[in-house]
Amino acid sequence: MAGHIHLVVDGPVARVTLDYAGKFNAMTRSMWATLKGIFLELQTNTAVRCVVVQGTAGHFCAGGDISEYPSFRFDEAQLQHFHEQEVWGALHAMLDCDIPILAQIEGNCMGAGVEIASCCDLRVAKDSSRFGAPIARLGFPMAPNEAALVSQAVGETTARAMLLAAEVFDAAHMHRCGFLTHCLADPACQAHCDALVQRVVQLGPQSARLNKMTWRSAPSSPYSYASSVEHREGIAAFLEKRSPLF
Repeated sequence: MAGHIHLVVDGPVARVTLDYAGKFNAMTRSMWATLKGIFLELQTNTAVRCVVVQGTAGHFCAGGDISEYPSFRFDEAQLQHFHEQEVWGALHAMLDCDIPILAQIEGNCMGAGVEIASCCDLRVAKDSSRFGAPIARLGFPMAPNEAALVSQAVGETTARAMLLAAEVFDAAHMHRCGFLTHCLADPACQAHCDALVQRVVQLGPQSARLNKMTWRSAPSSPYSYASSVEHREGIAAFLEKRSPLF
């Protein structure tokens, strides 16, 4: 059975599910293409206020599908295209998405899984989750754009340990190093994620998108929202001591 990525949109919440049975949701080349297409589509959907990225069968993503590697990795041009167009194209689409993205992590989060999670704004993991990028065991480094992304998200010290010593870390370590927003015991994790999603969707969607644009680069007109309906409603609701209607 080949891997798939499923998109389900339910009102203001979109769920993106990595699904490759028997391979801990490892990413295939076709899955990278699908992931890119999904986030390009979501970027244009003004009704969605939060995206949840998750895996199936108790795991987030165990990395890349190594069974595909012999077909392209030993040719420099094909290898470059894979990393700079296929993988980075998908990750860049996630980074360019203005909708808040939450990674709901459990089980294995390795290699490509860490990269995908690094593109998310909020990261919640079960305390039994495991994180790493032990590709040194396979005899190759992490591609430059991907290494920079992971180093920024997990911190250089942890990134070097992952890549140079093939270390695998528990969720408590990833929480301490700032990668995880929350680290929770297994029974409480789902309820916490659901509550966090509901908190996000109840806030102003315009302000969330503008914050994400600001984090990417300074906008040319950072105060153009001044006369917007959302801005007026947020201030009015506070002064009137009521919940805002965004």
